[in-house]
Amino acid sequence: MERINCDFSPMKEILIEDITNLITALQNNMEAIVDENNCLLSNFEKTKEDFLSIEMKAATFYLNCYLSPFTDKYPELSVCVQNLSRLRHGGLIVIEREDSLESLVKPGISIGAELTHTLLESIFYPGSPLHDGAVMVNQNQIVSATNVLPLSGRFTGDQKLGTRHRAALGLTEQSDALVLVVSEETGRVSFAFKGELYPIMTQVM
Repeated sequence: MERINCDFSPMKEILIEDITNLITALQNNMEAIVDENNCLLSNFEKTKEDFLSIEMKAATFYLNCYLSPFTDKYPELSVCVQNLSRLRHGGLIVIEREDSLESLVKPGISIGAELTHTLLESIFYPGSPLHDGAVMVNQNQIVSATNVLPLSGRFTGDQKLGTRHRAALGLTEQSDALVLVVSEETGRVSFAFKGELYPIMTQVM
């Protein structure tokens, strides 16, 4: 069983309210569909958007749960990925948890500094000699940069993912690490955990 700390009441309340509203909307759609004069296609589109919003909020909530036992620097990480996303600067941040990553990661350049969002952002600034590869975080420290992660081979053909996302999946398929990914192309932020990718909403982190 995954060890998580999910005592974040405000976000729980938001999720419960959103899910309740979605259930109400679905019930209203079910009642309205018997009337052949009603076209519910726009309602379904809105429902889909609401569901995706709930999914992203839930992913953000659980991201905090998964990180909180292993680092106190969630606020710094949050500010970092929001700024990277806004500027469309790609980023790949590994948060070590219980599993040793020594045999899975090709080590990069040692940093050994306290984790701050400004330092992380400077590492991933385009043109920086450290911006390629992954940053390793252990507890509240940036351990190293330019680390090379194993790539997942699961997504091929039409399911195209960038190298950062494949690296995030590859490491989390083989360990309990959590990996934050910021897309350089879209600015979207996701996290990989247990071999799955979850989009997150930076504005509610």
